[in-house]
Amino acid sequence: MKYTRVTFFLGAVLLMATAPGLRAQNAYVESAPVFAGDTESADQPDSILTIKKRVDEVNVLFIATDRHGKFVRNLNEKDFTILDDHKPPTAVDSFRKETDLPLQLGLLVDTSGSVRSRFDFEQEAAVSFLESTLRPGFDKAFVMGFATHNQVTQDFTDNAKLLATGVHSLHDGGGTAIYDAIYDACRDKLAKETSDRPVRKAVIIVSDGEDNQSEHSRAQAIEMAQRAEVIIYAISTDDSGLVLRGDRVLQQLADATGGRAFFPFKMKDIKNSFAAIEDELRSQYVISYRPADFDADGRYRSIEITALKKDLQVRARKGYFAPRQ
Repeated sequence: MKYTRVTFFLGAVLLMATAPGLRAQNAYVESAPVFAGDTESADQPDSILTIKKRVDEVNVLFIATDRHGKFVRNLNEKDFTILDDHKPPTAVDSFRKETDLPLQLGLLVDTSGSVRSRFDFEQEAAVSFLESTLRPGFDKAFVMGFATHNQVTQDFTDNAKLLATGVHSLHDGGGTAIYDAIYDACRDKLAKETSDRPVRKAVIIVSDGEDNQSEHSRAQAIEMAQRAEVIIYAISTDDSGLVLRGDRVLQQLADATGGRAFFPFKMKDIKNSFAAIEDELRSQYVISYRPADFDADGRYRSIEITALKKDLQVRARKGYFAPRQ
């Protein structure tokens, strides 16, 4: 009798341990990312980010514009083709316009000495953007200043006054570590935020793009943004009227994540750039599909979304990293 009871107990434990795994085979299950310790090398993929989820469905946000750069908001699934890892998906589960997703934003402001000339005006433009964009109880944002090191002056909140205080707490001076700022913002803030519904994650970078202090590379910063499914918007602080190296960096950061870079020459154009970002965050499509030949192997998979109408342009993230089971 004792042997029978022990056998029954072990069988019950085994059944309880395997049941969640069985349920996960038929559903989209996602949990908060788990990060490796800071002492591990950033060059090792496993030490960067491991996402504990099983993906049976990929969700991609994207923008469609006409040849004049204006948003086109009346399209449907048949107006686009999509390739995942160079193959059509096995099925498209949904296609819809998304104008009302909750926002999770990070405002990353370059406080290095090289941006001193327009720093005060940029602060005011950033505050105005946060006040007009965030909806209390629905959206939230944080403020991070970066120079040689980065500092969060206001953590996630939906309170515009607290965010304004965080922006005004920023002080200029020092070198520039833009890649570290992006890496840390995506890893430590946006990737760790969980929600019971889809959200739109983005960082808005105000910088000249000239990095001279980062420990992480540009490729590592982009990879972390892609892993955290964060869109990067960049507003250049360069007012020379020339296309400098930093401007090209900002463009590359935006392009790789499906975002957009702005290069305002006049100070008044900075507010226009923030307004364009606000409009874009409310003017996106989302497609949900099941990729062909999918393996949870941690590999990078490219995404290509193309409009069938020749006058339309599509802007979306270039790909994603499959989770590692």
